[in-house]
Order: sequence, then C-alpha cells, then structure tokens
Amino acid sequence: MTTATLARTVLPDERAINAAIESGRQLAAFISTKSETQRIELIDEMQQREVIDMPTFALRLLGEILSELALGNAVKVVPIHAELTTQEGADILNVSRPHLIKMLDEGALPHTKTGRHRRIKFADLMQYKALRERTSLSAMDELVAQAQELEMGYE
Repeated sequence: MTTATLARTVLPDERAINAAIESGRQLAAFISTKSETQRIELIDEMQQREVIDMPTFALRLLGEILSELALGNAVKVVPIHAELTTQEGADILNVSRPHLIKMLDEGALPHTKTGRHRRIKFADLMQYKALRERTSLSAMDELVAQAQELEMGYE
C-alpha cells in the first residue's frame, strides 16, 4: 500500500450516492443467503454478459461499501497486512504525525523501522484504535453513572 493510494480520496457526487442507495438495497435483498458463493451476472455497455461466482462475504463487503457511499462518505479498502507510513497512521487515528511518532517511541503501538522511516501495520493500528474507543466509551459510561448517582438530571 503506497501513500498515493491512501491519499487519493474522492467523495461521491449526488448521482453516485443515489446509485449506491439503490444498488445497496438490491444487493442486500440478494445476499441474504447462507451460501458461500453467489453467482452474479455483469452486463457491459455493449450488452455483453459475464457470469461470475463471488464469495458471499465479498458481496457483503460490497454492501457495506455501498452503504458508506450512500451516506456520502469516501471509502478505502486497505489490506489487513498493509504497512502504513506515520502520516497515514496519524490520519486514521485523527492525530498529528508528531504525536503518533511520540506514541510509537513510547511503545504505545508496535512498529518497524525501514532506515529512518517508521512503518505501522494496519492491523495493529486498528487494534489500538478499537482499544482507545473502548476505553473512551468506558470512561463515558462511568461519567454517566456518576452523574446519575449525584442526581444531576441525566436520568
């Protein structure tokens, strides 16, 4: 995965959003099956047909992509084994690059060095992000419980 691949972000326009909404609905109805594969037919602009067998999980992933596009969000597919630059990692965590480097140097996240450059595995980054979100939600739950205990009107 290269920086250029992650840096290329294109938001869907209104036409693409509408197409994503409609095709997402159709796909959702089609893949509610327990089969491991689905046979789908593609038709190009010359009306030539191509039938392909796709894993059902890939169609479900396509459904998730269409759902995000329908909301107007850009979507990127990143292989789980991908190694990211510190800037890519910082962008995903929504922190500054210097802050991420400090976290790496403190051992908060595993990383490797290629020469002077640090690389972070996408899987490690997502695991850290999930842990950070769980910790944040736990702290919020604790604050809510304290507010209710103190009868601060958050019933």
